[in-house]
Amino acid sequence: MKIFKSHFWYNKSQRNGIFLLVTLILILQVFIFSDVFSSDEIIDTNTSEIIAFQNQIDSLKAIEIENRKPKIYPFNPNYITDYKGEQLGMSLAEIDRLLAFRKTNKFVNSKKEFQQVTKVSDSLLIKISPYFKFPDWVVKQNQPYKSSLRETKQSFNEKVKHKLSTTDINKATAADFKTINGIGVAFSERIIQYRLKLQGFSFDNQLYDVWGLEKGVADKVLTTFKIVEKPIIKKQNVNTVTFKELLKNPYIDYDLCKKIFNYRDEVAELQDISELKNIKDFPLEKYDRIVLYLLAK
Repeated sequence: MKIFKSHFWYNKSQRNGIFLLVTLILILQVFIFSDVFSSDEIIDTNTSEIIAFQNQIDSLKAIEIENRKPKIYPFNPNYITDYKGEQLGMSLAEIDRLLAFRKTNKFVNSKKEFQQVTKVSDSLLIKISPYFKFPDWVVKQNQPYKSSLRETKQSFNEKVKHKLSTTDINKATAADFKTINGIGVAFSERIIQYRLKLQGFSFDNQLYDVWGLEKGVADKVLTTFKIVEKPIIKKQNVNTVTFKELLKNPYIDYDLCKKIFNYRDEVAELQDISELKNIKDFPLEKYDRIVLYLLAK
């Protein structure tokens, strides 16, 4: 008890001094807080300076939001991937329709044809079609014909005047093909180049594989030209052909070529060319065309 008394018991004058000190501290604290929180000053937020500053902040925010959006650059819609299609806002079903169409070795050549294939909505087409970039020859083909009347008559007369040298599609010249409405210089040469690649047309429907040739125009060609004499194609032995030589087959891509070689390694030797059908995921719809260039012995 003596210890506590020595620390907490003071005489009267000492207690009065402590009381006065505490009172002064409390008065000072009340003064400080009342001065800080009782300010009656009202800030006007509608001044021209504050409004201009706020507008500047809003514009900077808008620019930053715009910069964060993924930018779209011109692209060929024929080569849209799953990732690209998702960025553009296409559904998986729409992307799959385009990919399935491309697997048939066909191309979309206009935004209208793109919508017919993918079934995208009008609103999405309006949004993304300005970024479509087709090859120059496609753009020219889709443009309205603007030649003069004299040029039109001259072109028509040239078609009428030219006498067909043959109706055999494997012997027809570029001039022969140009007599068909819708076939000009570019397509006539393209048909001939594709014919050389095939070593000659063996089936009428091979004409539909000519890049960019519309089905309606191809139908017109086939009403005039037919396969009179089937081509004599130099076949390669599937058991001895090299990888590079096999890739020259117009219907065999790198993946299929690799599968054929793997299968050949497994069986040592193909006894019959029909064994190709045993390869997993072999494109059976192309079998008749692929074997035009191959034999087993």
